[in-house]
Amino acid sequence: MHGYSCNSSGCGSFFMGAAAGMLAGAALGATMAPSSRQIKRAAHKAAKRVNEAVDHLADAMDM
Repeated sequence: MHGYSCNSSGCGSFFMGAAAGMLAGAALGATMAPSSRQIKRAAHKAAKRVNEAVDHLADAMDM
């Protein structure tokens, strides 16, 4: 029976490729992340929509 063994080129190149992939993913994620201003604007718009929905519901219930 032959078990899995790391030969000199297989394991090293796999781990180097995995590390390079993680670094590339982190860099891409950092550049694609929204700015804090965009997050605050989206949160403000969402809160405004919730308030409007509550107002409409209150009006529908004749409160």
